[in-house]
Amino acid sequence: MALPVLILGESGTGKTTSLRNCTPERFGIINVSKKPLPFRSALKPYNTDDYGKIVGALKLAKTPSIVIDDSQYLMVNAFMRRSKEKGYDKYTDIANAHWNLIEFIINSLPDNMIVYLMSHIDRDQQGNEKAKTVGRMIDQYITLEGLFTIVLKTRVVDGKYTFQTHNSGFDTVKTPLGMFDADEIDNDLLLVDDAIRSYYDLGGGMTNDQTAK
Repeated sequence: MALPVLILGESGTGKTTSLRNCTPERFGIINVSKKPLPFRSALKPYNTDDYGKIVGALKLAKTPSIVIDDSQYLMVNAFMRRSKEKGYDKYTDIANAHWNLIEFIINSLPDNMIVYLMSHIDRDQQGNEKAKTVGRMIDQYITLEGLFTIVLKTRVVDGKYTFQTHNSGFDTVKTPLGMFDADEIDNDLLLVDDAIRSYYDLGGGMTNDQTAK
């Protein structure tokens, strides 16, 4: 049973940039929106927005951690391809495809694998935040955050980029009790990955010597 992790944030707040310290030995990237990385890196993204190809890539993955970047575009692109269709079947199909992907991650991948899904935020008139989908019809079928034990959110204040680890009362951020003491941590996915692996004893994290460096 692999662990899916949801990372939410507005565009430009550090979701992809949090991979800057990640290495190809530890992380693979599935790039849904096919954008170039915003930093120099040895990481080589696999560009696709096809659910079947993503499942195939996850099955063949040799790294313990995988990032599906801009995962909301899986739904957006599927919707746009079918936008001229009348009726509601397309919404059911889109929700089902996304749910099936997360269920596959949870039930069919190795126990020591972590899959990070990066997603934009949707905000209502009261300021409540949640993962962005393609509208209310999708939200009627799935509460996306309900499929995740760990939901982090990017935050930028005075030029400092962080991850929010605890719920503000207006968002869907959540982490297991005791995993993170601070409400905010550095915007570094490698450190997040180490913390999760240590908490659940998954192995594959940095050693004490590597951490000291």
